[in-house]
Amino acid sequence: MKRKFPHTYVIVFFIIFVAAITTWIVPAGVFERKTIETNGNKREIIQTGSYHSVDQHPQTWQVFSSFYKGFVRSPKIIVFILILGGAFWILNESKAIDAGVYAFLLRSKKLERYTLFRMLGVNNIIISLVMLMFSLFGAIFGMSEETIAFVIIFVPLAISMGYDSIVGVCMCFIGAGIGFAGCLLNPFTLGIAQEIAGLQLFSGIEYRFVIWIVVNIVGIGFVLRYAAKVKKDPKKSVVYEEDAYWRAHTEKSDVELRLASLSSTWVAYGIVSITSIIYAIILPMATIKFGQASVVLPLLPLLSVLFIIFGFITARKSMQYFVLNILLFTIAYLMVGVMGFDWSLMEIAALFFTMALVSGIAMGKGPNDIVKLFVAGAKDILSAALVVGLAGGIIVILEDGKVIDTILYGISNSMKGFGNITTLSLMYFFQSGLNMIITSGTAKAALIMPILRDISEMIGLSKQATVTAFHIGDGFTNLITPTSGVLIGVLEIARIPFSKWFKWAWKLILILSIVGLLLLIPTVTMHLNGY
Repeated sequence: MKRKFPHTYVIVFFIIFVAAITTWIVPAGVFERKTIETNGNKREIIQTGSYHSVDQHPQTWQVFSSFYKGFVRSPKIIVFILILGGAFWILNESKAIDAGVYAFLLRSKKLERYTLFRMLGVNNIIISLVMLMFSLFGAIFGMSEETIAFVIIFVPLAISMGYDSIVGVCMCFIGAGIGFAGCLLNPFTLGIAQEIAGLQLFSGIEYRFVIWIVVNIVGIGFVLRYAAKVKKDPKKSVVYEEDAYWRAHTEKSDVELRLASLSSTWVAYGIVSITSIIYAIILPMATIKFGQASVVLPLLPLLSVLFIIFGFITARKSMQYFVLNILLFTIAYLMVGVMGFDWSLMEIAALFFTMALVSGIAMGKGPNDIVKLFVAGAKDILSAALVVGLAGGIIVILEDGKVIDTILYGISNSMKGFGNITTLSLMYFFQSGLNMIITSGTAKAALIMPILRDISEMIGLSKQATVTAFHIGDGFTNLITPTSGVLIGVLEIARIPFSKWFKWAWKLILILSIVGLLLLIPTVTMHLNGY
């Protein structure tokens, strides 16, 4: 009899149960906290030396209320997933993504007539470039939750290219995660950590760039090796059975690419053109930040002009191409919004909701039809939202049980009394393991950097090395921990069971973690600029 892997819900609930047991065993305690301002935002940090014991708060029936509290804790990601599901269901109704993937693959095959492309492999180049792009997003502005929106695009693309859903997830999610660990200019982790440590903001970037290059070579190489194996024999995919859903939805050889334009398509074109012009007038300039440097550019006016041109061209060609154009400009506005206007998930969700409405209008759908499609999409993706809430319950149990600070205190004490390399390695492992409890990089930076800073001062360890151990350790294990709402959301949308993802990803995470540890050694043994 074939053994069945436990469902993601079963795995997460089991972890909640283990967390509840922990609150009976681990002594309760807390650090005092104080509020500081970093990068213009107020954040709570631990006051080192303030740890003290408190009354035990063992969790019992709270195991069952943690589901509710998990929802309360993670409303942004949950609502974002539901809106995303509804929006892309409407988009998929137009067959625009199918048409785009089909046209993209036809054009990419033409590159094989060139010797260099044929030697390297066109698909290998595509996977590498997409992963590098998302790696830059992760390294520069900390892309994380935003990758959820791209899974629905890259999984069908990967399937159409002859790969599996894991390769599709790797193209955006793993790519961004690798960049997050490399952390060139990420203000949410590196910026906060350096400010707390008393270092010049984004200093030491030269060696961080080396780290970013190395981890990208290792990570992308691992994914390409796996992709080649699946391409050769699709049944060797870890998720071959689960991908039956995607294969059924991407076999679109009958997609009609030459549909005549609809009158409603021109209505949608007019609405978006007028709206984009208005916002280009209201917000003519956007400030793009790269570390301490910044540049002011007229990005919204530029996007407005480009949309008017390409929108007209695609609307004349077909409704499908116009809707695909809407999707591409949605992504462009997302990037400008995040980098130039400090958008959060709320603004991104509103953007995708607007995309859905415009797509519905372009297809000639009435209000009732658009609502029905949106509800169907939200219903289809509901399981992803539910499991994010359940995963949030793990942290709720540990926080309510007052054991998180005790764990921090115990581990920080265990790092004292060793040499610089050993202490730095322990910091790295500590940070990597802490991702199981606290998944937010910003929260971890604010909470534990005061502790790591004090330890490095006591033993004469470079604070820059300590910060480097923090941001590398913060990146990799987030890609496999079941407490991460982003990971769980990504997997549920891609229809990959967590057990199957773990079976595939643990080798990659182990290799990246070892490489990360080796990259820390030069920060102690060599003279590096900024260290």
